[in-house]
Amino acid sequence: MISDKMKTKDERSPHRSLLKASGLTDEEIRRPLIGIAHLQNDIVPGHINLDKIMEAVKAGVYMAGGTPLAFGGIAVCDGIAMGHEGMKYSLVSREVIADSCEIMAKAHALDGMVFIPACDKTVPGMLMAAARLNIPSIFVCGGAMLSLNRKGKALDLNSCFEAVGSVKAGMMEQGEMLEIEDCACPTCGSCSGMFTANSMNCLTEALGMALHGNGTIPAVYSARIRLAKETGMKIMELVEKDIKPLDIMTKAAFDNALKVDMAIGCSTNSMLHLPAIARECGIKLDLSVVNNISAGVPNLCHLAPSGHHHIQDLDAAGGVRALMKEIESLLDTSLMTVSGRTIKENLSGAKGADGTVIRSIKNPYSETGGLAALYGNLAQKGSIVKRAAVAPEMLVHKGKARVFDSEEEAIKAIYDGKIQDGDVVVIRYEGPKAGPGMREMLGPTSAIAGMGMDKTVALITDGRFSGATRGAAIGHVSPEAADGGVIGLVKEGDIISIDIPGGKLDLLVDENELKKRAFGEFKPRVTKGYLSRYARTVGSASEGAVLT
Repeated sequence: MISDKMKTKDERSPHRSLLKASGLTDEEIRRPLIGIAHLQNDIVPGHINLDKIMEAVKAGVYMAGGTPLAFGGIAVCDGIAMGHEGMKYSLVSREVIADSCEIMAKAHALDGMVFIPACDKTVPGMLMAAARLNIPSIFVCGGAMLSLNRKGKALDLNSCFEAVGSVKAGMMEQGEMLEIEDCACPTCGSCSGMFTANSMNCLTEALGMALHGNGTIPAVYSARIRLAKETGMKIMELVEKDIKPLDIMTKAAFDNALKVDMAIGCSTNSMLHLPAIARECGIKLDLSVVNNISAGVPNLCHLAPSGHHHIQDLDAAGGVRALMKEIESLLDTSLMTVSGRTIKENLSGAKGADGTVIRSIKNPYSETGGLAALYGNLAQKGSIVKRAAVAPEMLVHKGKARVFDSEEEAIKAIYDGKIQDGDVVVIRYEGPKAGPGMREMLGPTSAIAGMGMDKTVALITDGRFSGATRGAAIGHVSPEAADGGVIGLVKEGDIISIDIPGGKLDLLVDENELKKRAFGEFKPRVTKGYLSRYARTVGSASEGAVLT
């Protein structure tokens, strides 16, 4: 065991003494030491129940003969951080989470790890740590929030953001907005649509790093507690068999995850996180793979924001396993998973599509996947859009650029009624380096949708959009403006051409004219603290915005 190097032989008596000071008995010290990284706190709704998940995991570890040792970490709620300086800290927290898990596991010679993430950047951060550590590891998240039905409509966090836009446009009374506010987030858990957190928790299951149900069992269901106990027991089997993350997260596993991503319609943020996780596994993955995989995988689900179904509906339809069963012929099913069995064995006996929440592969929403990468002179290294959430009439669009150098400038113009049908809103200097931190911009996109313009107005940014965003919202434009990207040369009134089926994003300005346009000197917005250090070392969004 790894832990033997710090707990056996006479010279380790001081180490054993300190473990005993933590309340461990000789028997507990002799057992495999299993780290439980949980991110429980009183701020993030998806994390307030993680103490219960952690206790259930502990019980499972004890039942299977191990010694659980829990430790905490940080987490950012993207919804609470949205629309102000706090959002600059969301993506950057991914690296801190990965680093802190690595530090705790290495410093204390742990034999195995159970990771308990829930929302937003905690999932990819912990997956990065698991790959980096490469000791037996398994994941169980806190579960999804429920969606309640109000006046015939299933609500979620996005309902609140869009209600703000409707109030601003005079289309809704404030009292109705407050009623939605009281109902949209009714339980603990990660927000109830196929937003970033739930996307990544489903993809953790697809990668083979979590047991069936991890991505979809709601946070308040007792099945979530049972799953946590089973996860605690399973880590002991992984330790005994020495099955490690890099045995599971292979190139073929990432291909499988991308196919599930396309079929289920995950957040565009998955194409920031999967490349970052793959990099820790020694695998190159970037935006260039999206369209190739999308071309061969139909989109079978329209969960919010693409449709009215939510995670609880996907769970009732059989969850990720049912989705994978439906596209089994497209997957490499020979791969090992944390269940100790192959994907083929895991899918044995599983039911496929229910025909409603998960459509049949013979009757998809579209023949291509839920995401699309766009290239052109405006995005030479690529950009990303959640194709499944774009209205058909906006798949191909040309419009006048309305240019803003920050999210705040753009949303003020939207609320002031200065954006017209046909416009293309360009928000730049919000990339990983310039932001810094590549803020999500659910505020502008929801304002557009709430005002009823999501089928007439497009948004383009070198920043990113929330998984809750719907409409022709194109993010991750690379290179970003701060790195000399053409997005920094766009002028008010320029014509921008969007062709999502064709994978094109172009600024219709003569190349000679572009050469005449000079970049202004980029001055960092933050000059001290963690954000300043992050901005100096972060790479392109097209490759996962990882630190170099």
